[in-house]
Amino acid sequence: MAQSSSAEPAESEKAWSLHFQLTNVTQWHPPFFALYSGTNSLRNTSEVKASLTSTVFAAFRVWRGAEFHADPEVSGGKGFSNTTGIAGFPNGEIYRVSQPMPKLYLARLYFQQMIRLGDGDEEREDGPDEIAGRIPARRLTLVGGKFSLPDFFDDNSFSQDPRTQFLNWALAAAGAWDYAADTRGYTWGIMTEYAAPNISARLAAVLEPERANGMEMDTHITKAHSLNLELERRYELWAHNGAVRILVFRNTARMGSYSEAVNDPAYDMNIALTDCYGRSKYGFILNCEQSVSDEAGLFARLSWNDGHTETWAYTEIDRSVSLGGVIGGKSWSRSLDKLGIAVVMNGLSRDHEDYLAAGGYGFIIGDGRLRYGLESILETFYSLPLVRFLWLTADYQFVVDPAYNRDRGPVHVLSIRVHAAV
Repeated sequence: MAQSSSAEPAESEKAWSLHFQLTNVTQWHPPFFALYSGTNSLRNTSEVKASLTSTVFAAFRVWRGAEFHADPEVSGGKGFSNTTGIAGFPNGEIYRVSQPMPKLYLARLYFQQMIRLGDGDEEREDGPDEIAGRIPARRLTLVGGKFSLPDFFDDNSFSQDPRTQFLNWALAAAGAWDYAADTRGYTWGIMTEYAAPNISARLAAVLEPERANGMEMDTHITKAHSLNLELERRYELWAHNGAVRILVFRNTARMGSYSEAVNDPAYDMNIALTDCYGRSKYGFILNCEQSVSDEAGLFARLSWNDGHTETWAYTEIDRSVSLGGVIGGKSWSRSLDKLGIAVVMNGLSRDHEDYLAAGGYGFIIGDGRLRYGLESILETFYSLPLVRFLWLTADYQFVVDPAYNRDRGPVHVLSIRVHAAV
């Protein structure tokens, strides 16, 4: 962003920002081999499913440095097999509610205050939940209300937005980050960020759901909450931008224990019966990106959590590594097109593996048995603009050992995504 030495308001500074997006994803997978299936297995017969999301991003400047954000959203549709059967689920636009009829709800509702910490400004462009104008180059930002943790954490220029980039859950966010959220991906809480020209630090404390994959949030904040701390370093390498981010998190909630569910016959392999306050899950993310030209870049993520307590909010991944890249189409005379390719490998903790092998079920996966293997995913997409505000994307994913099971798959997933944004 361009630097400015003046602290006076720019003539182009706006008092509000209003944007809209609509995304439709249609997916198909053909029949595949399965030695057996369970309650949460991906169906091994052919499936065609579709999802739809539509969002209005509204932001208003309240006073100098203060903003109010309200984003109504509509979502509907179903994922494969009621959004079960693959830990790195192939559609980042589908929610775990698996509700075919579109439903209106308020996705975000938060207040934001920026506090100047030094001289110098930088220009901020107009965009979704971004009001055009100059902001302090060195600042403290305070946020409170309803939002999604990936709005502020685990950013990546090449692998974050399933509406325009990779579709897979383990590429839209770090797979082992069991980030606090309701079933649709949102939570309530506070976030503070210190930002300087080359570094940022963020800290958030937010609510956890009352139960695994639940819509209602637990308001017993001393017993159920999530703490997230991220440090970011931005740099230039051979005149191209890069960034390294390290995130650590600790989730506390009324969670169940995999080992208790396996070792105590009284629980009959039902982990929900072991739920109690006082349990936590902790982990980390290493997130890197590097531009290699004006239209191409590489990224990598490594994430891990301890995996002793049940997956609570995101997906059943305890270890994950991803690597990929995105390139524009200038070299083949299609400068606005994008081509992306990435690979992901997901794994489980030993406690989690033992639980599934003994016949346990989570809210995403569970085949009734398990011959463990790493869940490996290849994804590639090609996106092109149809008109100025409308993009068409073809996407292919190849999933080996879905839900970590060597007795099932591989699975081919073909997708068509239509995305409109103004």
